[in-house]
Amino acid sequence: MDQRIAEKFRSLQDHICSELEKLDGKSKFQEDIWVREEGGGGRTRTLANGNVIQKGGVAFSEVFGPVTELMAKQLNLSGTSFYATGVSIVLHPENPFYPIIHMNVRYFEMDTGVFWFGGGIDLTPHYIVPEHAGIFHRSLKEVCDKYNDSFYPKFKNWADDYFYLPHRDETRGVGGIFYDHLTDESGLSKDQLIEFALDLGRLFPKVYSEQVKLNRNKSFNDDNISWRNHRRGRYVEFNLVHDRGTKFGLLSGGRTESILLSMPPQAEWTYCHQPEKDSAEEKTLNHLEKNIDWVNC
Repeated sequence: MDQRIAEKFRSLQDHICSELEKLDGKSKFQEDIWVREEGGGGRTRTLANGNVIQKGGVAFSEVFGPVTELMAKQLNLSGTSFYATGVSIVLHPENPFYPIIHMNVRYFEMDTGVFWFGGGIDLTPHYIVPEHAGIFHRSLKEVCDKYNDSFYPKFKNWADDYFYLPHRDETRGVGGIFYDHLTDESGLSKDQLIEFALDLGRLFPKVYSEQVKLNRNKSFNDDNISWRNHRRGRYVEFNLVHDRGTKFGLLSGGRTESILLSMPPQAEWTYCHQPEKDSAEEKTLNHLEKNIDWVNC
């Protein structure tokens, strides 16, 4: 079990929390250390009611143990025991003009010696501004190109397909990058794959700070808050119906409170909701599509 990766991910959690506290300027993270009965544990850090972040979590976990029959069937695992470690983040802002953001970097190893990395970052604005999405995507491309110039287009398309609600026929937001089962067959060594994951993690507070600063002077009203909560409802639908991380956490006997940390503090579902024609809300819906070239926006 490559526990050096877990130590690097712990340090990454420390860095991200420190940077987010600086950005928020008010609230501090509270830490909850937990132990998994079957093996391992983690530390979940949460921040609430800040100047920027209404609810946020930065969770580190390191878990291991036997592969149950249900895990093997649902997750297509070959082996009798597993080891997994990672950092997962979701931030729900107070201001509707600040976006929701999610990141996950993880490492998985089986007792057979098979290992892989997974992760990604995606942005879910309540109000989509194409130019702001372009800034976000160009930052992701820069990190990907540092390691392999095929990563960004491949992982961007993967994110488009992954962060998609087929029952709504819309993407969750403006996407980002997503990858899974990344091994040394990618042309990178294991150490390079570790650095790729860490670089994405270090990028996270930087790109979110940029998005906040781009929208910092925008005031909002009750209608904007209602729209924010409506879009949060879509976020909940994706996480509970489609998200693999949620499914793995629950199937592996993970800690429910940490797994469902991604849920927003409030959300709304309005029957047959239809925004006004040519409104900012309608324009946002019109951008919830796959295959948009955000880099050149």
